[in-house]
Amino acid sequence: MKQSSVIKIDPEIMGGEPCFIGTRVPVRTLLDYIEGGDTLDAFLEQYPTVSRIQAVALREQASESLLAAV
Repeated sequence: MKQSSVIKIDPEIMGGEPCFIGTRVPVRTLLDYIEGGDTLDAFLEQYPTVSRIQAVALREQASESLLAAV
């Protein structure tokens, strides 16, 4: 099982797809919302098990990872 501060990858949860910790909501779902032009608020309204803190932390971790790779 791999884990960051907001993401859990566990073969027993959603077949190992990265999900927000404590939920069965795949991280990809948030990315799909943003790519589709929806707001973070729209995502959080649809998936109330994901907290705003988790969603913002994911964005921050993604930014840090991208910048570290440059």
